[in-house]
Amino acid sequence: MTRYTPLPTRPLRIGISARLLYQVPPELGFRNKTLQYLEQSLAHWIMEHGAMAFMVPAVAEDSRRAARHLSVDEYVAELDGLVLQGGADVAPQTYGQEPIDPRWSGDPVRDRYELALLRSFLDQGKPVIGVCRGCQLLNVAFGGTLYQDLQTQCPNTHRHVDAELYDQFEHDITFLQGSQLAQLYPNATQLRVTSIHHQAVAQLGKQVVVEAVSSLDGVVEAIRWTGEGYARGLQWHPEFHQGRGNLIDSAPIMLDFLQVAAQTAMRKLDDPACPDRRPPRAPLRLRADREAATPAQAAAASPK
Repeated sequence: MTRYTPLPTRPLRIGISARLLYQVPPELGFRNKTLQYLEQSLAHWIMEHGAMAFMVPAVAEDSRRAARHLSVDEYVAELDGLVLQGGADVAPQTYGQEPIDPRWSGDPVRDRYELALLRSFLDQGKPVIGVCRGCQLLNVAFGGTLYQDLQTQCPNTHRHVDAELYDQFEHDITFLQGSQLAQLYPNATQLRVTSIHHQAVAQLGKQVVVEAVSSLDGVVEAIRWTGEGYARGLQWHPEFHQGRGNLIDSAPIMLDFLQVAAQTAMRKLDDPACPDRRPPRAPLRLRADREAATPAQAAAASPK
């Protein structure tokens, strides 16, 4: 009797763009050095659903030799999806404007690095999620613009950032009826999110649609690219929502993203040049979510 041996599988591999720190506090011990880093909650948001998180390092302007033997496309070929982190402002020059205040000059070096990553992932048919700054960069990548400072340019909007409260500052968002994001939350039209941004989407990029807005003032809170591929932007920080029951459950968004990443990876297996023949594992629902759900909901959320 021949015993069937299932094919070995692998976890999904998700890239995270790096934050760049140019002025390092002396107590960290990196004099005159630039740090590239990620905030752990973002990695945990990915890992909690059964995928592996990899920070993709940037190549500094004065270190082109670092990319001499390794292209962005080669990096992207080894990964299944991309999450663009939050952080420094997008430079106004990146979307054809000048800063209206020196404080909002942004980081053009990081812009160039992340735009190259974004384009390569989409060219290879792999999904992208942009968080906060990442949402704004997605809009800019497709030809859109940003409000450099909401209080200055849109004085009638409510506050979207509080330096003291930071990720404890919250407000409600409203999903646009019929949007794909609303379909991920079929029983809700208005939910609560973190709010840590002073900039926001202004003119929409080409083939970019709004999926959610701030309930109080209509500021754009979520966007989606409608071109051939998957690119979604979230103005809030879903990675900060874990364990806070009054805020929107971030699991459906990550599960949707990982499902697309898995489907794309499966299609790549048909390519004779695919270097890794192991099928990707299906994304996992959080155990805590399964335990809190009804038996029917838990069964539906369990991996097949």
